[in-house]
Amino acid sequence: MKCLLVASESAEVLFYWTDPEFHIRVQEQYGPTSDDGEGPQHAFEDRINTLFAPIIISCSTMVDRLRESYTTFCTESNDIYVLHQFEECLYIAVNGDGEENEDDLRRKIFVIKKLTEVMFGMVTLSSTLLRKELRPQDTEQRRALWRRLQGLLETYSRLREQDQSFLVEAVERLIHPTLCEQCIEFLERRLVQQLNSSAERAGEEVQHAFILVHTKLLAFYSSRNASTLSSSDLLTLMLMVQHLHPSNPEIDDSSPEDIQDTTADPEVFYTPEPSPPEHPAVELGRTDMEAPMFQFVDPDIQMAEDSLQTLQMNPPDPATPTRVFLETTLKEGFFPMMPHSMYSLPLWPGITLVLITKIPSSQVAMSIYHFLETVAKLEKRLKDGQEGAVPQRGHTPIQDLRSKMDKFIRVLGNNEIQTSLLQKAWAEFKAKAFSRGGPGLSRQLVPYCRNLHTQLCGVFRQCFVSGSCSTQRLSPSLQDRALTMVQDKLLDWKDFLLVKSKRNITMVSYLEEFPGLVHFIYVDRAAGQMIAPSLNMTERASSELGKGPLAQYIKSKVWSLVGTARRYLQKGYTTVTQRDGDYYLCYFLWFENETGYKLEVVDIPSPPDSAPIGMLAWDYYRKLLRYYSKSHSSEVVKCYELFTMHLGVIPSDYVLQHCSQLARKLWEPSRIPLL
Repeated sequence: MKCLLVASESAEVLFYWTDPEFHIRVQEQYGPTSDDGEGPQHAFEDRINTLFAPIIISCSTMVDRLRESYTTFCTESNDIYVLHQFEECLYIAVNGDGEENEDDLRRKIFVIKKLTEVMFGMVTLSSTLLRKELRPQDTEQRRALWRRLQGLLETYSRLREQDQSFLVEAVERLIHPTLCEQCIEFLERRLVQQLNSSAERAGEEVQHAFILVHTKLLAFYSSRNASTLSSSDLLTLMLMVQHLHPSNPEIDDSSPEDIQDTTADPEVFYTPEPSPPEHPAVELGRTDMEAPMFQFVDPDIQMAEDSLQTLQMNPPDPATPTRVFLETTLKEGFFPMMPHSMYSLPLWPGITLVLITKIPSSQVAMSIYHFLETVAKLEKRLKDGQEGAVPQRGHTPIQDLRSKMDKFIRVLGNNEIQTSLLQKAWAEFKAKAFSRGGPGLSRQLVPYCRNLHTQLCGVFRQCFVSGSCSTQRLSPSLQDRALTMVQDKLLDWKDFLLVKSKRNITMVSYLEEFPGLVHFIYVDRAAGQMIAPSLNMTERASSELGKGPLAQYIKSKVWSLVGTARRYLQKGYTTVTQRDGDYYLCYFLWFENETGYKLEVVDIPSPPDSAPIGMLAWDYYRKLLRYYSKSHSSEVVKCYELFTMHLGVIPSDYVLQHCSQLARKLWEPSRIPLL
């Protein structure tokens, strides 16, 4: 029984998601609901509002009177509630079936926060505008947006339960160096080059191109003038691609023996022609195409296809890109939410080409972020009591803001309503800050800073988030050419890739050297990549552990080990060893330089209590690397993690020796340049 709610301080529902069990519970408590707005029954949204209103009001009262808030609580029926306040929006995650703990719920809250940032960009920096964006006035728009967010959240939950890469929040590559290198070269020298030189790109420039096989990365290429794509953003994009083109386990989890091209035509069997007649003239009117025939279709495939068609009702126009906002580091500085377009082009079921393009007006977004940052620093300075008159001469940040903002507003013009509001807010700010009779730089300027901040976010919303921003895009014919080029390149490899994605690394190749090793996960946190033997258990396919209770038991132990390691890492421990029944579980985190020399262990800082350890929603490891690099400024620092599971009969000394040897063995393959 699960639920996630985003609400305003006034208890207005901005977004909600529930699983069927929670939905039934609400109906049992408040009666059946109707979403058509007619009749005495309230919509389900109103029921959710009624259910959570006391908690929201209580939380707001705590903040107002005690400057404190709830973080988590448990009810008498063992329902767990986790709460987190982001500006003026309250996020509440609930679990009542025992399948999720506090860390899982907190991680889910941060994931939905990350998704809103990728979807809405700098609009999320203004709580007022974010509320309008999450809850459009038009009912159909609101339902469509909420369905999309609900689908993304369900996709994340599914991947986290099934996929090791989303469990540890790192990218898993397909291990085939030759094919990977060929694909990277193809993306660089043919695909991206041709797309960026085409007149049909409408001013957009392809900066990143990568090929996914389910959730595994086959090849990745970034153009020379592109910023590095962060691991957090890449994982989020992979999540969005999986939402757009979900994998079908019943079809895709086929074993190497029974793999077949599910996109090909069904087998056709022809009834053989009768013996030639003694008098051919009798058969003059008949042709070979009129031979009677029947078709055979595998019933399992047909059932899966029918189910997939049911899930893909009203698919989006594939030629329409998805607007995403990604981290960008340029010579001008760091920009956290720059607008890009994402084209997700399915090559075959399970294999997808993804293009990330820079849009022509991105310079406007850079200017807006610069202004937002300057205004935020000024507001903080004024709140801290650093007041004074505005310097009339000299190159100061406030004078620089004045000249650049005047120029920016002139370039925008005053045709749009939002631009006029920004112009008005800026005029009011200047009248207070720069006029001789005004208060200058004083606390009286704080409300004007906030208004200016909101109007800047409004201009960003008008330029990059509203529906009118999708007019410029790669032409459908150019997208078709890109699709065809990659399909031609991978046509002979597609069946192999689908099998390889499910059998990327096998334990067989490690058992001779490491007897007693059951499973491992190796993570390069500097590159944001991981390596692990496959763990696939469906009705039609199984891992080397087989099917049934044993395989599920091993999988549950691996998932439990990752959770345990995170809890201890949050307390500052970098090594964990645990004997769990018939198995010996280990976790290690360490640092190395570029040559592979292991660096000394230091006390690592604990993350904030509210932030989950990972790379998807909150990049803990990037902050950890920055902290450690302060004492090693002369060399590049790498961070690695290793999770291992051994049989309990193996002596502990051998287990630790295995872990050390396994880390050295895995170090070289992890350096294959893909990102």
